[in-house]
Amino acid sequence: MRKTAAILTTCLLLLLAACGGGQRVSVQETENPSATADVTEDGRFLAGIAGTYQELFPVLCRDEYRQIWLDNCAAVVGEADAEATADMLIAAVTGTLTGEEAVSAYPDGNGAYCCAFLQGVERFAFDGSVFSGTDADGKEAFRHEYRFTGMDENTGMYVFESADADAGEFTYFCFAPDTPAETYHIEFRYGSSRDSLSHFDAGPYAYWMAAGIPVDCDRSMIENCIALFCVENLAG
Repeated sequence: MRKTAAILTTCLLLLLAACGGGQRVSVQETENPSATADVTEDGRFLAGIAGTYQELFPVLCRDEYRQIWLDNCAAVVGEADAEATADMLIAAVTGTLTGEEAVSAYPDGNGAYCCAFLQGVERFAFDGSVFSGTDADGKEAFRHEYRFTGMDENTGMYVFESADADAGEFTYFCFAPDTPAETYHIEFRYGSSRDSLSHFDAGPYAYWMAAGIPVDCDRSMIENCIALFCVENLAG
């Protein structure tokens, strides 16, 4: 069980280290209001995430995929530790605490990340520079146009800002460079303060990283995402 116990020391890095397998590119900070929202060198990032997304882990953790978790964990830690390891990996990214509440609950910095969609959004849609979201009843929660403002030096995430004064908690979106074609999912954060979004373990967005998978994902994409998550987290 020594290997399984050791995973606890790295649980806060799971999303960025394990599922953040997409390659980052060199992007310069820009204050140009007309800067393109396609921020990668080949201009395909927004095209790569275009679509509608649901929360990732409620899909990956369905009973029908339990054996996929066990098989991938067993391939690294062995059959005896596979179940405990799978449970530990899942627990590390299905926390419910965020912000100052999470900071207080995890004084040693070894806590679980919340990967849910916040602010009452059930589905996110990305269509070029227009981002939108709907609630559980299908009612539109927000819709704004965004421009790329640079890469956050602290998190390595792409930062987009809405020009709408009433965007509130949807003023800024920060994306990890993942796309479904590369890592079978996406990771992002959003909020009203760019500075606060730059910190993973402090402030109002601490211990939170939204993770999504396309609503039209098939079984192959789900199984590949689980495999990537398990193997890259447990490697070494």
